[in-house]
Amino acid sequence: MPSAAPGQPIELSNAVLSPATWQARRAEHESRVEDLVGPYLRSRAQGEKHPVLDFLFTYYSARPSHIRRWHPGYGVLLAAPGTAGGRDLARVLDELSTLRGYARTRDGGVTVDPAFLDERRGALLATCALLDATASRPARLGCFGLHEWAMVYRTDAPRHSVPLRLGPAATETVVESMPLRCTHFDAFRFFTDAARPRNESTLTRRTQIDHEQPGCLHATMDLYRACITLAPLIPAELTLDAFELALTARELDMRASPYDLRDLGYLPVEIETAAGRAEYVREQSAIADRGVELRGTLRSYLGALLDAC
Repeated sequence: MPSAAPGQPIELSNAVLSPATWQARRAEHESRVEDLVGPYLRSRAQGEKHPVLDFLFTYYSARPSHIRRWHPGYGVLLAAPGTAGGRDLARVLDELSTLRGYARTRDGGVTVDPAFLDERRGALLATCALLDATASRPARLGCFGLHEWAMVYRTDAPRHSVPLRLGPAATETVVESMPLRCTHFDAFRFFTDAARPRNESTLTRRTQIDHEQPGCLHATMDLYRACITLAPLIPAELTLDAFELALTARELDMRASPYDLRDLGYLPVEIETAAGRAEYVREQSAIADRGVELRGTLRSYLGALLDAC
């Protein structure tokens, strides 16, 4: 994968990867996915639900195959294997060649179709605009994860079938004791009717770009959405970096939520206390710092893609 310091220009690779090279990178990717979420993916395939991790697939409309599948990104050619011992690798190329965005070359290799890059130019521009707007603002770290609390405020129908850690009445008291400072529309739109007027801003899809800021856990998680939306233009390694960070952010999101997830191994961040709020800000800040770096890398890569259109 091309690399550069965050925010610095990236030059797209025009490499031809030998079968041995791309198979090694593919195996490394699959091993990393297994380490991150292998047991969860197997449980999910059996129909089991998970209130924390399912979000990364259901909300973002991503299939496990989007994470498991390795691809090198735009401009890299996966060379076809020879006739000896290459049947499994040939099958991999056959599968890729049937997917949207890929093309076969005359010698049997597979690469991302340049026509697909042109087709996705509008999505690239929109993503860059959102990334630039987010990066232009200072991180705001005073929301304390209250968006999840606002989603269960004064309702008998919480979003997850998990008990509330403090119970309904005390949960309402927490919401009423602190200001709601959510800046992310895709969290705000799930607030209950009673909670929505309590937010400091009324958020809409049209004005989303005016409010996004790098301290928001959901803005950081959305880097993963940007990568999977633009696949296979984006190298799988970068997509998996974004997925790993989104996983960390989602876990903090739910540990600080009103739900009791201790039976699943998640210790709560008790944001109803001063110590809990301080813990939340420390972890939120660390995630935001990682997000700044990843956002810069992704933006540089998208800039190179736009230059190649």
